[in-house]
Amino acid sequence: MKYYILKQIVSYLDKNEEKIHFIKRVDNNTIKIDFSSGFCLYCDMTKGQSKLYTNTMKVEEKREFLAPFDVILNKRFSNARINKIYLYNDDKLLNIDISHENSYKREKSTLQLEFTSKHTNIIILDENRVILEALRHIDTMQSSRVVKVGQKLEELGKITFEVQNASEDLDVLAFLENEYKQHQEKNLNILKRQKTKQVAKKIKKLEDLLLSFEDEKSLEEKSFKFYAKANLLLSSLHLIKPFDKEITLHDFEGKEQTLSLDISYRPQEYVKYLFTRAKKTKQKASKLYLEKDNLEQKITYFKRLEQNILKANFTEELEFLFPKKEKNQSKTQKLEHYQSFYFKGYKIMLGRNERENIYLLEHARANDFWFHLKDLPSAHVIVPNSKKALPEDVIQKAAFICANFSLDGDFKIEVAFTKRANVKIQNKANVLYNPYDIVIVSKKSI
Repeated sequence: MKYYILKQIVSYLDKNEEKIHFIKRVDNNTIKIDFSSGFCLYCDMTKGQSKLYTNTMKVEEKREFLAPFDVILNKRFSNARINKIYLYNDDKLLNIDISHENSYKREKSTLQLEFTSKHTNIIILDENRVILEALRHIDTMQSSRVVKVGQKLEELGKITFEVQNASEDLDVLAFLENEYKQHQEKNLNILKRQKTKQVAKKIKKLEDLLLSFEDEKSLEEKSFKFYAKANLLLSSLHLIKPFDKEITLHDFEGKEQTLSLDISYRPQEYVKYLFTRAKKTKQKASKLYLEKDNLEQKITYFKRLEQNILKANFTEELEFLFPKKEKNQSKTQKLEHYQSFYFKGYKIMLGRNERENIYLLEHARANDFWFHLKDLPSAHVIVPNSKKALPEDVIQKAAFICANFSLDGDFKIEVAFTKRANVKIQNKANVLYNPYDIVIVSKKSI
């Protein structure tokens, strides 16, 4: 961030803000400061990309941060009176001096935001500039300037800045709002590329699996050959010697055949193995259309997800549609028989094919809420719930997910919803339901 811009922002804040209402970390490197005036300032302290911006729209927080830094930040600066906001030592070091009263004493603290490429950091200081906590702890192995709790913060070498456009008055609010738009657009495009690449990989994997399937006729022929070989060996077990790798026999039509044997099995066990293979191959042939149908429906789901990602307007929307995997989450996701979405503490479960729809219907509890397009084939959606009713925005979100992953293109459509206890399974995922409510959801391309 340029010095002359930072200087004008600091001047604006010092003139207009008297108290910090609430402060918290909202992302790994970003803190949000809510001033009592209603103004909200985001401080992104990513190394080499630090910036300040504001956003008037309400944003869902990704996670709750509870590190020692976050605890002290909230304790010291929430509901704190601002004494002064200034650039420390006329450098790119934004300092917010505050006073915080509790039942015991009045504490003075300083929040120092360092907008320097090498030392970018957020440091919490007491009135003697002793470090209470920091976003990044720096030891002697990382830098000659140590940032360690309990030590007095070392001064940075004074840098002389070339003051550009010093006479130009900056519209601070317009600048901060524009910074958010640029920040959002940049992150949105990066996330879109990342997530479409991940989804495309999933689609390719499913399509390759679909192409690798043998056709039904080929599987039936293979099953017949297994049965024929097993029956012929069964009738001639007494002729097979231990460790024979092959044997020549006459089949039931009198034709001579040379059959290979697997010496890792005893003759009786090998015959049993062949019968098992024949049975499984026959079952696979009879169920092949179901496997193909389930895969095709999953491919359709991921293609719709890909289109929704491309049309997303906010990073929060992307994270909702296709959240970043947490550590050790891959194994858990593979065990789930549905796609999960999370909204305001509620889990929204979507069936991506008939098999998953059946699973959701069979495992939902009586008080869980069920969603489906009214009078049309669609995905089934379940929202687990132990209360009598769902919040209106959760109903809207669940209904939108149901429609969005059941239809292509724009839509304005009715979605029926009711408690699972009111849904009667007729056959597989075909159901009857009554009573029910209706919610109308829509999507229009921009």
